[in-house]
Amino acid sequence: MGMFNSLYLFSFFHRLSLNPTKACTRCFSAKNPDIRDSLSGFLMRSLNFSRSQALAVSNRSPWATSNSLENSRVVIKYFQKLGFSDAQIRSSIIVCPQILFADIEKTLKPKLEFFQGLGLMGADLGKYISKSASVLSVSLNKRLVPNVHILKGVLFDDKDNRDLIVVLRRCKWIVSKDPESVLMHNIAFLESCGVTGYQQRMLLKRQPSLFVAKESRLNDLVSRVLEMGFSLNSGMLVYALYSVSCISVKTLGEKVKLFRDFGFSEEDIILMLRRAPTLLRVSEEKLKFGIDFLLNVMKCKKTLIVGRPFCLMLSMEDRVVPRYRVLQVVKLKGLMKKDPSFTTMLELNEEAFIERFISRFRDDTEQLLIAYKGHILDV
Repeated sequence: MGMFNSLYLFSFFHRLSLNPTKACTRCFSAKNPDIRDSLSGFLMRSLNFSRSQALAVSNRSPWATSNSLENSRVVIKYFQKLGFSDAQIRSSIIVCPQILFADIEKTLKPKLEFFQGLGLMGADLGKYISKSASVLSVSLNKRLVPNVHILKGVLFDDKDNRDLIVVLRRCKWIVSKDPESVLMHNIAFLESCGVTGYQQRMLLKRQPSLFVAKESRLNDLVSRVLEMGFSLNSGMLVYALYSVSCISVKTLGEKVKLFRDFGFSEEDIILMLRRAPTLLRVSEEKLKFGIDFLLNVMKCKKTLIVGRPFCLMLSMEDRVVPRYRVLQVVKLKGLMKKDPSFTTMLELNEEAFIERFISRFRDDTEQLLIAYKGHILDV
């Protein structure tokens, strides 16, 4: 494992480079200054736009004409009728000014009814559109419908479209791309890497942007996790792929340095990341506190952390430290013939832990509870 020196490890990672096309935010100026001023004034009066916001929208509205203000009034009333707040309408217009000049019956209504059919209604629909108004500028039949159909296929048994709505909110452009050359292509690529079924559903819900990422970015991410020691069709590859997609090279460098500063070898670091890829997403502050506590307070060996890196992902305040205090009382009073494994204590859920290490010792329950929670609990 000596080959995995820090520079080599750092080369696996670089800053995210996904820059989605913003179809509705091109900078245009209204052709006629009078029309631009009229539109700005209208937005300030009708929706309480600030002057700078109104000017920004009017400067990106080449569709504005002397006759278009009436259409804009009708569009705003239509959104209000659907239950959008003024703030949501404002945000929608800022994201995609051209909706002000769109035909309600031919363009807006069919798409909004489509999203309503998925379960987005009233304020929820307003919240979604206020951040993703660009979806109203793409083809319903060529983009929205087929992309949603593909996503529902991946999500499989998604009752009431709950997971689908989560995906739509997390990645506003996921239904705006070409379904065949982007979404289907990326799904096929992930399947070729062994990311299928449940793993694919999990990845879609947690990091939907990967499903519309550029092919070069996906290739790069997979190459990095393979170089870290993961293999195709490995059950852990998807977690590594997700974790790697969430961090920058700077963040990774800081975390690897932290481990090295505590005396972990390059081999130790690789083993920990392979066993728990999501360790990469734990904050540096939490990692530092956890490692320091386990090594210097509990006097654990580094091999325990390398073998059980999940310990560093648990809540130190609510789980690790309180259970350590209980272990100290158990040892001090000799309540068990053999000292329990601390990692076993950490793995138990709350109910099982209290039953096994607190409530069973009736004469010492109060002291154990105070050690665990700092006050008496009703068990």
